Amino acid sequence: MQEIRQEHSAGGLILEDGRVLLIRMRNLEGREVWTFPKGHLDPGETPEQAALREVLEETGWKCEILSDLATARYSFARDGVPVEKDVRWYLLKRVGGDGVPLTPEEVLAARWLPLEEARRELSYPSDLKLLDLLKSA
Repeated sequence: MQEIRQEHSAGGLILEDGRVLLIRMRNLEGREVWTFPKGHLDPGETPEQAALREVLEETGWKCEILSDLATARYSFARDGVPVEKDVRWYLLKRVGGDGVPLTPEEVLAARWLPLEEARRELSYPSDLKLLDLLKSA
């Protein structure tokens, strides 16, 4: 029986004046996609710490957590190995930074978009569900 790898990530949505920050990255197939900043938890790191670190690395914005938004769960294969992944998402507020990503090799672009425009750009169904949660936030 093939092993199923478990992965845990965290990320954040920065909502400001009715606009949300999206980043453009390459997915596992190498296609460019618009999504929200997120990444793996480092050893010993809480989901909250990981979300704040990843958002800072990928957007250049230092943030604080306003609330816990949701946990997304999905499955995919990486290099032929099945992966079960969960991502803790937080609603964030900018408190500093310069908007220059610390990982420019990962982040191709960033854009602040009104929620309806963001809906047209997002690639993943789980991101669209998060956008719906923002509308009621």
